[in-house]
Amino acid sequence: MRLLAELAAIQSRDGAVSDAALRELAEQRRVPLYQLEGLRSFYPSFRAQPGASHRISICRDGPCRLAGKARGEALAAALAGHSDIDVEFVSCLGQCDCAPAAAIDEHHHGPLPSHDTLAAWIAGAGDLPEPATGMTAPLPTDPYAGPDEHYATSRHWLCEPADAVINTLEAAGLQGLGGAAFPTARKWRFTREAPGGPRTVICNADESEPGTFKDRLILEQAPHLIIEGMLMGAAVIEADTGIIYLRHEYERARVALAAALARARERGVLGPDARGPGQGFDIELFISPGGYILGEETALLEALEDRRGEPRHKPPFPVTHGLHGGPTLINNVETLAAVATILARGADWWQAQGCGDYAGLKYVSVSGDVARPQVLCLPWGTSVAEAIAHCGGMADGRELLAFSPGGASTPFLPASAAATPMAFDALREAGSGLGTGALFIVGSGRDLADVVIAQARFFRNESCGKCVPCRVGSTKGVEMASAAGRGEAATAVADELRTLHQTLQRTSICGLGQVALLPIVDALERFPDEPSLQALQGAGHE
Repeated sequence: MRLLAELAAIQSRDGAVSDAALRELAEQRRVPLYQLEGLRSFYPSFRAQPGASHRISICRDGPCRLAGKARGEALAAALAGHSDIDVEFVSCLGQCDCAPAAAIDEHHHGPLPSHDTLAAWIAGAGDLPEPATGMTAPLPTDPYAGPDEHYATSRHWLCEPADAVINTLEAAGLQGLGGAAFPTARKWRFTREAPGGPRTVICNADESEPGTFKDRLILEQAPHLIIEGMLMGAAVIEADTGIIYLRHEYERARVALAAALARARERGVLGPDARGPGQGFDIELFISPGGYILGEETALLEALEDRRGEPRHKPPFPVTHGLHGGPTLINNVETLAAVATILARGADWWQAQGCGDYAGLKYVSVSGDVARPQVLCLPWGTSVAEAIAHCGGMADGRELLAFSPGGASTPFLPASAAATPMAFDALREAGSGLGTGALFIVGSGRDLADVVIAQARFFRNESCGKCVPCRVGSTKGVEMASAAGRGEAATAVADELRTLHQTLQRTSICGLGQVALLPIVDALERFPDEPSLQALQGAGHE
């Protein structure tokens, strides 16, 4: 068992990973105590002390901030006198469609219950509502009518040459759908051609950026597509091991995946003959111990090797030197599900699904100031305005002020850009990006400065601390912007923030540091007349 899995088991049993438990584990596994202490201190899901009997975690980021910042703060103040309850504000819980989101005693309930409901529960006079069940409509990209048909695609393609699989993905034009947009066929070909071993296929299911929850829906509703996509990847690169690296907050996805993996083993889809007679392949479900940085593929590999999840220097890249030094194919949930769809329905079908010259379908998480936050499956090239319309338009009579099209790391665009197609190139030309496909809508009357500073604060909090520019620069930048926003800065900070951002861009090891201050700096450039940003620009100061 991995060390991180053992630490998680200890915490599940004891409510914390105590010093005594660390010493006992160090003796059992014959590993240095400092190594275990380093793991416990790095990963946010681990605690050294159990704390109160009950724990209420309230999301403080992005959509939840818009929907319930004041409500969460009032609830925390009201419960401050209860010694048997800990209330904490946490980073995104991946339930932006039911903001403000909360987790109670480690169970993710979706919308934050009312004060009266919680008070009755605390007094033993009432029950909490059942956790949100998520969306239940069949996925439009699922090619199967029912469980009996699952994996029919792989049964066919396992008899075809690996090059035929790669060529089909290439003809479809599939790009990585987790944000990087690297051509999927090219990545699969590079990994196949890389020498050596061990050879591994990894599904990165650790989506943790505020506003991003599309992968959660796919995992809950169609886990068989991810398994099938991984199986085809294993056949192409000749891997016998697969790992699904799952965000620890995704309880329903964990249950769905575990059941789907068990069914796949029963049917022989996974097991000693999965890729053909005597060619085995099986998949491990690994639960992340937390941390946004683990979405970065090399940090994820570090965690799987029982180290602190700090990004590696690149090159070399995982396709040649990944898990335990071997060629490793890493794709996100949506990409692997799309592989199964394309192989089932054909490259021509996929190409025909887009708008105009665009090809394919794209899952988009839509949250913030829309009437019905949700996951949409849209033809590639659908405009931002059309996506908002699919969600019932703007909420509470607001007008569109700004939108971030791809997650916290993609800059906000003004309402005048709402006709922009949701596609990598079009949004890049508009000055932002499609990123993870997380469309975050901000309506009129909102404090845009508070929104973008909160985005930067998320990156500061999630910095792994490995490189000095990110660790120190993100902290300094958020402090400067926050002070200016409160009217406590003696001079304008905009120029200092731009200089600091440029330094982080050039010197940070990974993308987190490179975009940590981007939400603020870009908003200052793009929304110069927005009243809430005037304090950072220097308006009203000597």
